Amino acid sequence: MPDLPFHALDAFLNGVQLADLEATDYYYQGYCPRTGQHYRLPRTALARAIAQALMAQLGDANLTEGKMYGVLVVQTPDEQIGVLKAFSGLWRGQERVPGWVPPIPGRHGVVLQEARTLTALGAIKDRLLVLQRLPERETVARLQEEQARDRTLLNQRHRDRKQARDRQRQTLASTFNGDALTDALAVLEQESRGDKAELRQFKQWWCDRLAPLEATIQSADAEIAALRQQRRDLSRQLQAEMHAAYTLTNFAGESLAIQDLAAQGNLPTGTGDCCAPKLLHAAAQHDLVPLALAEFWWGSPQGDKQPGEFYEACADRCQPIMGFLLSGLSAQVLQTAGVPVGTNGGSPLPNPSPQPNSLPVLYQDPWMIAVDKPAGLLSVPGRYSDRQDSVLTRLRSTLPEGSFLQPVHRLDQDTSGVLVLALDAETHRQLGQQFEQRQVQKTYQAIAVGNVAPSAGIIDLPMWGDPTQRPRQQVNWQQGKPSQTKFEVLHREGDLTRIAFYPLTGRTHQIRVHAAQGLNAPIWGDRLYGHSEPGQRLHLHAQSLQFTHSHRKVVISLDSAVPF
Repeated sequence: MPDLPFHALDAFLNGVQLADLEATDYYYQGYCPRTGQHYRLPRTALARAIAQALMAQLGDANLTEGKMYGVLVVQTPDEQIGVLKAFSGLWRGQERVPGWVPPIPGRHGVVLQEARTLTALGAIKDRLLVLQRLPERETVARLQEEQARDRTLLNQRHRDRKQARDRQRQTLASTFNGDALTDALAVLEQESRGDKAELRQFKQWWCDRLAPLEATIQSADAEIAALRQQRRDLSRQLQAEMHAAYTLTNFAGESLAIQDLAAQGNLPTGTGDCCAPKLLHAAAQHDLVPLALAEFWWGSPQGDKQPGEFYEACADRCQPIMGFLLSGLSAQVLQTAGVPVGTNGGSPLPNPSPQPNSLPVLYQDPWMIAVDKPAGLLSVPGRYSDRQDSVLTRLRSTLPEGSFLQPVHRLDQDTSGVLVLALDAETHRQLGQQFEQRQVQKTYQAIAVGNVAPSAGIIDLPMWGDPTQRPRQQVNWQQGKPSQTKFEVLHREGDLTRIAFYPLTGRTHQIRVHAAQGLNAPIWGDRLYGHSEPGQRLHLHAQSLQFTHSHRKVVISLDSAVPF
């Protein structure tokens, strides 16, 4: 393989016996905004075995510096199977090492500017340390503690004197009168003014003592703020120049500067230097088909990185560009690699070949998935069984074992519509906060039994769940939690009213209770708060959901067609 260090499998697997070379324990995956598709590449037992063989070779090299390494199993146009290997960043201070995939072209174009910027950033760091460690800061802190102690003693002394004067005033009032009383009280008032003067003198003395030191600190803090802004500006400038210089190639033959990918998210400096982008870029440029990828840490431990452990694509640098890098792999290629095709991502595309119990996907990217939940299906399994049919169990069956998947919110079993689930813990936390802080806009549509007179309004009824009557909820003015729902009548026909509900809070069964007791019009088919006939569905649908994407910082609007 000219210009590319292509290694035969025997170089890594000599004597190694594997029971199942195709077993997969993780997928490198990503959403490509250019194609609207979601791609993934497995980490197989074969890739892990190759990586472990490489670990043994690295162990013989006596490496001390810790870094990420990667191996990519590839197939050549003439169907040979081989291996590419790469390291992140530099290896013993070198970016090009024989036998390893070279860096993505572009770094040389900014190497001089990078060196200048790093020197300037180093000088800023040193100056910040000096300013943050000014001896005046420690002096002021010590003097402020001394001032606080002295002020406490002075305040206590003044309180004792005031109490004594109050007792004297009572005695004088019962003993003297006329001018004698006036003169005696004037003496006490003079003492009170003396205490106030003493407090003013105390404050002025400490102000004069601290003012010069505090002025020095304020000046240093102003310089710190300016230096931090300068550091941000330099970093952004270097980042922009590096992202403009680095060009990635995918398997569709497209080449794109990282700055064009950065427009979809703020990618940090160093994007493109990790081993996974190096491997995939090299394979795409040489018409190699990627079959499996494995990344691992080797060398000294760093943070949570331990030598010999396998890791996922890094969240900030590799994950955002993974979809573009994998884009262009044909369905045949993905099936060869053991990857199911037709997975949706980023746009409401239908599944090409629905499977039994599959769910319509409204949106999917590397961080979340939104589905159109049908009525009658649980959002999550019941409390006492994790085998019950639910959205969570169905989706988990499509993901690699051990994958993170948690619903961000819930829908009642009988309610249909938009349901969002997170694919990592951080996304789950951030989206959950938006729901808790009422930063999510929700629209439900329902058909209620009854002629609702007002055209719009707000239902404000506190709700409480009686433990003895679960799952029923009730309005309770003493124990209930605040619950508000906006509503708007859309259509009236006979004894039925179509209503749009906009819940401002998210209590269990909130819309159902508010409709039944706030509007005196229970939702059609509600077996708990109204009445329903056998086989009749609850006519309540989560029509739309709007929130801010926790990673891309753009507004996501999800919509589901009302089925009734």
